[in-house]
Amino acid sequence: MKILLPYLLAAAALTGCVTAKRHDDLKARQAADAQGKEAAERQLRTATTELKKATDEAAQLRLETKRLSVDSAQTGIAYRKTRMLYNELNNSYDKLLKNSDRELANKSSDYDKVARDLARREAELGTAEVNLQRSKADNDRLAADLKTREAKLTELTQALADKDKAVADLKARVSKALLSFNSADLQVKLKDGKVYVSLSEQLLFKSGSTKVDPKGQEALKKLATVLQEQKDVNVVVEGHTDNVPIRTGTAGLADNWDLSALRATEIARLLATGGVTPARITASGRSLYVPLTANDTPQNKAVNRRTEIILTPKLDELFQILDGNSAGGK
Repeated sequence: MKILLPYLLAAAALTGCVTAKRHDDLKARQAADAQGKEAAERQLRTATTELKKATDEAAQLRLETKRLSVDSAQTGIAYRKTRMLYNELNNSYDKLLKNSDRELANKSSDYDKVARDLARREAELGTAEVNLQRSKADNDRLAADLKTREAKLTELTQALADKDKAVADLKARVSKALLSFNSADLQVKLKDGKVYVSLSEQLLFKSGSTKVDPKGQEALKKLATVLQEQKDVNVVVEGHTDNVPIRTGTAGLADNWDLSALRATEIARLLATGGVTPARITASGRSLYVPLTANDTPQNKAVNRRTEIILTPKLDELFQILDGNSAGGK
């Protein structure tokens, strides 16, 4: 026992040294684990802060997208896409929160991708807003153009109404001035916005003659009196005949062209003598080529032998409005 005692004491001392070393190693490992845990917690807090910031930014983006969607269907599409992306982003973040630290690190690439997608969507929204502003500017220009056109249309409508009223008043004045003449010989009517005064050959001329009878001169004088007051009315005198050829040997006349033209010229001359400005008068011979009815009976032929005085109000104002519209359209 005396011999073994030293060995036993040495073994006990050695055992005590080994236990203390393991204890120190365990404490060192515990400190390292605590530091690792603290680092992981800091990383988690940083990720949570970034998540909250990204979530807040996504919420703000959603509000902005909703505002834009009200203004434009195209922006609404972009909003819905962004909303979908926002939901995907939330889902990604939820998964990140539930995963371990290692899974969180693995998902960092996914986070970068989502962030890039979010930046791309923001750029798309910016483009959509620019397009929306451009569309609004185009709409404003169209609205202004439409307003101008509506004003021109109103002006043109009023001018047409004034012109129709002037024509109706002119017809009333002419009808009143010529009221004493037989309706079978003299008719006043409205046609295509003009006043037609139709005078039969019986009222104006003897057969084959180009000189107006006294009764016809009386009618033309009364008509000229009215036209003197209507200075904005142009006068066209048209001579018409039936299909019976001119008798051979009629002095100065080769055919019905000559007869109708000379009669129209004679009436134009009498209107000018009565006070109508010659520059307002146009005389034309239509011969037999514009009959009112078939030249198949003596009565119908008498109807076709006539002089028509066509009274047309000047349309300068209407033309100016139309020219203005054309210029605006260009």
